[in-house]
Amino acid sequence: MSESEQLSFEFAQRPTIKGYPELRWTGKRPYLSTQYYPAQLRETYGEATNGWVNKIFWGDNLQVMSHLLKEYRGKIDLIYIDPPFDSKADYKKKIDLKGIGKAESDSSSFEEKQYGDIWTNDEYLQFMYERLILMKELLSEKGSIFLHCDWHKSSYLRCLMDDIFGQNCFRNEIIWHYADNFQGNVRGFATNHNNIFWYSKGQKFTSNPIMIPLDKPTKRDKRIWSSELGKLVSARNPDGSLIYEIFTEKKADDVWEVGQSSTTKSASKEFLGYPTQKPEKLLERIIKAASNSDDLVFDCFMGSGTTQAVAMKLGRRFIGADINLGAIQTTTKRLLSVASELESKIQDEPKYTGFEVYNVNNYDFFRNPVEAHDLLIAALEIQPFPQSNVWDGELDGRMVKIMPVNRIAIKADLKELLANLPYKTYEKRKEESPHQPVERMTIVCMGHEPDLKGALEQELSDYKVDVEVLDILRDKADLQLKRESEAEIVREGDELVIREFYPLNLMQKLYLQKEYVEDWRQLVDSIMIDWNYDGVVMQPAVIDIPGKNAMVSGVYAIPENAGTIKVKITDLLSESLEMEVR
Repeated sequence: MSESEQLSFEFAQRPTIKGYPELRWTGKRPYLSTQYYPAQLRETYGEATNGWVNKIFWGDNLQVMSHLLKEYRGKIDLIYIDPPFDSKADYKKKIDLKGIGKAESDSSSFEEKQYGDIWTNDEYLQFMYERLILMKELLSEKGSIFLHCDWHKSSYLRCLMDDIFGQNCFRNEIIWHYADNFQGNVRGFATNHNNIFWYSKGQKFTSNPIMIPLDKPTKRDKRIWSSELGKLVSARNPDGSLIYEIFTEKKADDVWEVGQSSTTKSASKEFLGYPTQKPEKLLERIIKAASNSDDLVFDCFMGSGTTQAVAMKLGRRFIGADINLGAIQTTTKRLLSVASELESKIQDEPKYTGFEVYNVNNYDFFRNPVEAHDLLIAALEIQPFPQSNVWDGELDGRMVKIMPVNRIAIKADLKELLANLPYKTYEKRKEESPHQPVERMTIVCMGHEPDLKGALEQELSDYKVDVEVLDILRDKADLQLKRESEAEIVREGDELVIREFYPLNLMQKLYLQKEYVEDWRQLVDSIMIDWNYDGVVMQPAVIDIPGKNAMVSGVYAIPENAGTIKVKITDLLSESLEMEVR
């Protein structure tokens, strides 16, 4: 999968609760941007890990999984997902400038929206169904899936899982109880748990016992299986007296109290500031219970990369995906840290520490779908309608609807629009002016099915409508959706020196926040350098990722065998500038 192409696919027919999707391919693949291999194993890494390299995908997981089907259908041994909960909330991450003391931190930080968990009508269940059916296809015959959710949609998701995987493949509903989350001023009982549904692909699945140490040794009667009675019974001596055993541990049940809750996790050393981050102890239990060494683990709602980090530590192979650029950067830094720690110690068994990062579709102008929506409104100079549940705004006298921006638009994406149109108003307009359009509308998309316009007109055949489809990739290919970063990088003798760095989008946010930056390094999250860039895939030999309050160096010694140098500077918004220095 080293082709420098882009992946694109579409549904021939939108999947519903009654059927599976048919995929229509355009034949392109993800673009491999960066390879991260252990420094001491760079030349022999493939041999050390039997040729396997872990993979991280930036893009819509529906497209990622459609691509993975070709090579990994029936080969993934464990899937854990922590998808949106339909919590009706926007999740934000606090962005702090580098090199700022704690006393100044409140005035030198701002919040950046990561994703919105707000859904309308049946969008959420359709979103989950489309992805769950692909996950089933990816699972191996011994594989299992763990779906993490909460009270908002747990009952609906259980029905979906029963429909897709079968009721006979339901294994457990695990309650993750975080007792450290104290809630006051609530009517009723405080909500201190999440739900995790465990389903297997078939009846022969991996299941390893998880033993939990007891607070103190416990004396209990010994239990044995009685073939005659067909159940467990207490073991007895020949004289009929009970046989006792001393237990120092017990088998885990379906109520887990591991890790910290979402409200207190910030006190943990592993907390990375990513909203909805889950504790490593939780994933460690799941991965140990439902997979073995060398098994392949998949998480397509990757977030901060907890699943991938724990899989790497436990000697599992992994694939991850997320649509949020911030998640990709957070996970990349986390995995590099874990790999470095593992490589510094003698391991009893091989650890899969190398990984590659792929970009799915050429939508790298946005960090997340929420921001992309706002960028399009600003770039196209649309007058926004923030309170409307039908239109996103108005442009040149036309009502504007922005389709999903992380993939091509298909006919089924029109469903929400059609459900909310003001048909009573259209009837009145039709009666008053029968020869005039009842509405002039513009559909904005990033690629679309050829008959999208015709499909909308067909659905509105009772009315005269003026429909225009504005395809950003085709009609506005030169549209500047964001300002690119700039930098001054030079060679001074035997050193590579970064003199200046201007991340213009970040600087604009800081300007709006009325912040003042003294040193460009305050704006940098990481710097990576490939001393011999091959023109295709970056393989960084220098990875400068400073601590929370430290700053990058900015000056790096150039090795004697350096050729074409490629530098990647990533700012605090996870946006990157890549430059070649010859």
